[in-house]
Amino acid sequence: MKIVFATGNPHKLQEINEIAQGSGIEFVLPPDGFDPIENGTAFEENSLIKAREAARISNMISLADDSGLCTEALNGAPGIHSARYEKTAQKRIEKLLNALKNEKNRKAKFVCAMTLVDPQGKILFETVGECHGEIALKQSGTNGFGYDPIFIVDGTGKTMAELSENEKNKISHRGKALRKVLNALKNLTIFSDGVDNILNEL
Repeated sequence: MKIVFATGNPHKLQEINEIAQGSGIEFVLPPDGFDPIENGTAFEENSLIKAREAARISNMISLADDSGLCTEALNGAPGIHSARYEKTAQKRIEKLLNALKNEKNRKAKFVCAMTLVDPQGKILFETVGECHGEIALKQSGTNGFGYDPIFIVDGTGKTMAELSENEKNKISHRGKALRKVLNALKNLTIFSDGVDNILNEL
């Protein structure tokens, strides 16, 4: 069963398919022309905007996520603007580290809002996953992408970028949200029983 994953980010698509491996579901990129206007004021709103746009141009069931990094000391910033905080991933990291250089409170969380819609844009399921931690003083690790090199995951003593893909997928905000989606899909008769496989392994 193929579901459109509403993103232009190949890293996200790869991560989603790794988490969903064995579920009987393959996530694919939306057709050319996918360019939603993300003008929502919350992760949930932007996730719905992207899901409906992907469904509209593909006429397929679509899943979208809107995710970002929220820091306590900066009142939740960069938040929904995480991907647009600066022009490149490295510049975004440098800007955030600079903004927190005099802050003792380095608590932060990754948030992922996911929305599943039918081909007509009707919401089938929506959920949120979170991963808590703190911002490191300097970046470390080479795995992952985005802010992973400066996000120390609670209980691990490691940045997200220092974890293996398997370790990350088990505890990440995106992994938590997707497993909720896969669990919900078991109740939709249009999907095969293959979803059970991955849920039993995690």
